[in-house]
Amino acid sequence: MKNLLFFIALLPTIVLTQTTGQVANYGSSGNAGYSSTGQLNALLGPIQDAKAKLNFKNEGFQGSPYTFEVFMPTTLYYGDEEMGNLFYRYNAYNEEIEIKKENIESEGVRALGRDKKIVVLNNGKPMSFKTFIDRTKRTQNGYLTKIYDGKKYSLYKRTDVKFTEGQKAQNSFVKAIPARFSKFTEYYLEIDGMQRIDELELNNRKLVKLVPESGKEALKTYLKENKIKIKDEASIAKVLDFLDKA
Repeated sequence: MKNLLFFIALLPTIVLTQTTGQVANYGSSGNAGYSSTGQLNALLGPIQDAKAKLNFKNEGFQGSPYTFEVFMPTTLYYGDEEMGNLFYRYNAYNEEIEIKKENIESEGVRALGRDKKIVVLNNGKPMSFKTFIDRTKRTQNGYLTKIYDGKKYSLYKRTDVKFTEGQKAQNSFVKAIPARFSKFTEYYLEIDGMQRIDELELNNRKLVKLVPESGKEALKTYLKENKIKIKDEASIAKVLDFLDKA
């Protein structure tokens, strides 16, 4: 827990950019003072933000900006180093991981820094801030959870939440439409040596298009002979197993 408190205290300092994932060099000038409760709270952001985050609800809304409403236990890592345990929930609409050191109502809610070396376990799978390219070829930054980790291929899952404004009833014959949060699931593929993460649409042709030229024909044959249709995580994993062994 001592390491965790020290690490969280430094979060506002170590986040340099959303894309480089680089960390400042602290040297030996002495950061021990950050262990005090007063300095820790100051570095984590204003306490008043906690109340707003905890009460992010409106009876007029349908759905939720969160993937789950309650705070869940997780383990936090910085690179390969385990920093400690805390509690988290993911605000997919804001692309923000909210954290608590203790899962009690009076505990303030803080936002986790968007440093690419910071990792939390999301249902046992590593979740971290990444740069990726969506299906429209736009480069984006956000949180991805790695659900398949092969030698040459890695598969990520992203939960995205969109907000749609409500509409008032124009007359007594038409019902009002409440504002709503809608949840979507996306998948992203990372290929060793490609230096990029691309959205993978659930379609055989789209998968073949992402695979390097040297593997396209073998993949087409495998899909055809085994009558495989890319439609869910299980079918993707099966194909990636083949590609990793090819």
